[in-house]
Amino acid sequence: MTRRPLFALSAATLVMTAAGVGGAATPTASAAPTTAPAGAALTAARRPAPAYATPSRGGVRLRPTKSGALSGRIVVVDPGHNGVHSRRINTRLVPAGNGRRKACNTSGTANARQSEHALVWAVATDLAAQLRAKGATVVLTRPNDRGVGPCVDERAEIGNRAGADLVVSLHADGNTSRRARGFHVITAARMKGGPEAVSQSNALATHVAAGMRRAGMPRSTYLGDRRGIDVRSDIAGLNLSRPPAVMLEMGNMRHPADAALLARAPFRHKVAQGLTNAVVTSLR
Repeated sequence: MTRRPLFALSAATLVMTAAGVGGAATPTASAAPTTAPAGAALTAARRPAPAYATPSRGGVRLRPTKSGALSGRIVVVDPGHNGVHSRRINTRLVPAGNGRRKACNTSGTANARQSEHALVWAVATDLAAQLRAKGATVVLTRPNDRGVGPCVDERAEIGNRAGADLVVSLHADGNTSRRARGFHVITAARMKGGPEAVSQSNALATHVAAGMRRAGMPRSTYLGDRRGIDVRSDIAGLNLSRPPAVMLEMGNMRHPADAALLARAPFRHKVAQGLTNAVVTSLR
């Protein structure tokens, strides 16, 4: 008998009503929206969405370039945060799951080298290109790094409407402790998708963590288990998601060693490669 792929969920299983990806990943991350220092934004982050991208009810759908290991799969890539801060929009409270409400979104943290929103946009577009090259349809939750992106609940709703096989949300932390460094992967204790989505998200998180270690970022010294996986109940996009979903904190932007790694284009490309491998492994 043919073994059922880990994430081969039916379209009916993936339909939902309200969702979100979101918010600051840790209580110690920069709570206030932060804009990047002058000249700190990554060059790739200022490029518009590719010409082949077409709007998909709040997201940007990138058509596959060829058949491959991910042919027929739909992957949502969420570049966390917004390109700019809007107090009027970002402070609005939206559903976050588990009876919680959270602020719509922020522009994330930053250091002297780069901003979080530009960092994650650069990795997200690289990841999207690699996934498309393997035959996946990729949906980005925001079209560029120049405006105010969707609120955290709308970002996951984009994935749910798309009938996604899985969701990867990209972030970087802003912990100010001098001892806090390394990546961690966040999963939810409960999800709209139920125990199956939780189990599959945990499997995806394991593959993502392995990819980050191979890329050269150590696991977190301050959050998560021995694998670098942290289970939480306050992240909107994980709580409210029906497809398997994880949130990756690629490193701590306030730690000098992590900041130096994250500022290097070759390292960011390795991260995108590690995430691509994690998706392929998970969807086998």
